[in-house]
Amino acid sequence: MPSSHVMETYKRLPVAFASGSGATLVDTDGREYLDAVSGIAVCNLGHAHPAVTEALCSQAGRLVHTSNLYGVPLQEEVGAELGRLSGLDRVFFANSGAEANEAAIKLARRLGHAREIERPEIVVMQGSFHGRTMATLTATGNRRVQAGFEPLVPGFKRIPYNDLEAVERVASESTVAVLVEPIQGEGGVTVPDAEYLAGLRRLCDDRGWLLMLDEVQTGMGRTGAWFAYQHAGIRPDVVTVAKALGNGFPVGAMLATESAAELLGPGTHATTFGGSPLAMAAVGAVLRAMEEEGLVARAAETGDYLKARLEETVGRRPEVREIRGKGLMLGIEVDADLSGLMPKALEHGLLVNVTAERVIRLLPPLILTREQADRIAEGLDYLLGELL
Repeated sequence: MPSSHVMETYKRLPVAFASGSGATLVDTDGREYLDAVSGIAVCNLGHAHPAVTEALCSQAGRLVHTSNLYGVPLQEEVGAELGRLSGLDRVFFANSGAEANEAAIKLARRLGHAREIERPEIVVMQGSFHGRTMATLTATGNRRVQAGFEPLVPGFKRIPYNDLEAVERVASESTVAVLVEPIQGEGGVTVPDAEYLAGLRRLCDDRGWLLMLDEVQTGMGRTGAWFAYQHAGIRPDVVTVAKALGNGFPVGAMLATESAAELLGPGTHATTFGGSPLAMAAVGAVLRAMEEEGLVARAAETGDYLKARLEETVGRRPEVREIRGKGLMLGIEVDADLSGLMPKALEHGLLVNVTAERVIRLLPPLILTREQADRIAEGLDYLLGELL
């Protein structure tokens, strides 16, 4: 018999957590850690937020699931709030970011077939990450993620990120949409030029394509706006969100304009668990708490403070090439081997993440205090001094 009955699909760090509060986690031995990862941009409100806990417990005591064969009143309430915050008209509720992105891909293909395009194509980006289902895996711009799962799904054209001319070069009569992250997360917290999203909007408008934004990681206040596209002052046709939407409860959503949403009618797409009363109770509590606590503005302010402190500390090291990001989505690119950083940080009570091999990714809860931001900056400075 194996030593574990759980499939070994994760390379886990040697720690397990028993509880948490705010930006702090406590392991099974009672040791505390400052969490600068938030479950990979999930727990924006921090751990064990009382409003989310109360909403889940209360709803679980009344009704957990009925399926989408019937009306779910909370879907209407939450959908209206997401529409108000995003400027979009309709929502499809799913269970994860990958499912939300699958829905967007299917919607784009419906547009293609409505235009009698036999093999519609979606433009996607190098360095992107959209999920691990077969379609989202193919859309993802990371060959290591795709390896061993061929044949991949046809219908995608991949180009360099932050390159408007590349979009025009691959355009064809079969193109129906552009799928892009406003900031690439897994790709190394890569921030495009200020005019990139607006340029994509113009290209899509000129050619009748859908502009589809994957805000699974950037959405829900992470960058200092409810959605990262709001920094650019544009309105996309489709936006996908998940991660922080339920503050740890698994839920995703595809938001769309009215004209885009009309492409999916009854029977064209569905999910058994998506938009359950329990999930909607979680999302409703998250949205209310974020507004009541002013967490979007706080993410912008604390993010600026943390970035400045990082510049003062780790930024003086010659190995640090760049500190970049928006709000509380920050990346520190280091010209060195970072393979030992996460275990060493764990020993010092700090949870950080390394992505794209050489980028320290910081995704702390939006409730982060300045004192905690100081601890992150000073802790990373010490750790890099030990490691480099």
